[in-house]
Amino acid sequence: MSWSLSLLPPQETELLDALFLSAGRALHLANAYEDKCQYVLRVGNLITVHQADPALTLEEIVAAVPADKLLGGTLNSLAAHAMGRTMDMSTLHKAREARNFIAHEGASIGCMWSANSDRILRHADKLRAAVRDLAHGDNIISQWCHGLDEPHELPPTDWIKRYPETVDAWVFGSLRALLPVKQPEPNVGSQTPR
Repeated sequence: MSWSLSLLPPQETELLDALFLSAGRALHLANAYEDKCQYVLRVGNLITVHQADPALTLEEIVAAVPADKLLGGTLNSLAAHAMGRTMDMSTLHKAREARNFIAHEGASIGCMWSANSDRILRHADKLRAAVRDLAHGDNIISQWCHGLDEPHELPPTDWIKRYPETVDAWVFGSLRALLPVKQPEPNVGSQTPR
């Protein structure tokens, strides 16, 4: 194994470009998912610290909040928090696993010069399954973010219902036409934090 780029041209330039665009978009969503999980836990911890001692100043409350953790630790802490006990932690952990796949293997197809369309499409299908799991977890945590940011606004139920499909369309674009048809899944991401 030598350089990641080769003097040999890729066999499937357009298909590789589509895969790498999809992997980049998936990575954006994966990073956002992790940030939102940390945000929800941070807000929950701020509330807990304030409720334990309402006399603390804002600076003291912020200083008492634990530092952010990696996603696995964040979800474990969230599961133990009062807010987390009302969340579908199984879906959030599946999204964490999907996030890890996307971050570490999302664009990993081996040598580009030897990647044929079959290998690229098989990898894209695995990436698509991870994106699907990520979208369901992101849908749950995004509802919590909405509830925290807009406590007097109703959640956008139509958006919540179509979010996983919208994510799939945005991440995979024209590549979707080349991938196996996915079966509709039950709506598992509509947990409103109210």
